[in-house]
Amino acid sequence: MEAREQFGLNLRGHRDRVGLTQDELSDRCDLDRSEISLLERGQRFPQLDTLVKLARALEIPPGELLDGIR
Repeated sequence: MEAREQFGLNLRGHRDRVGLTQDELSDRCDLDRSEISLLERGQRFPQLDTLVKLARALEIPPGELLDGIR
């Protein structure tokens, strides 16, 4: 599995775990919902600042979004 795909699975799993929609997560991160969708589908890998925003919004350490990526 590619890194982008694994990141997308991790992101969606954490988002689902906390019960947020893509719209709600995008509001918390000040990102467009389409960006969240692209990330979750493995079509884009986030910039470092985006990774940090996502982790803060999900209230997890940034490294948790990178679990399983080698």
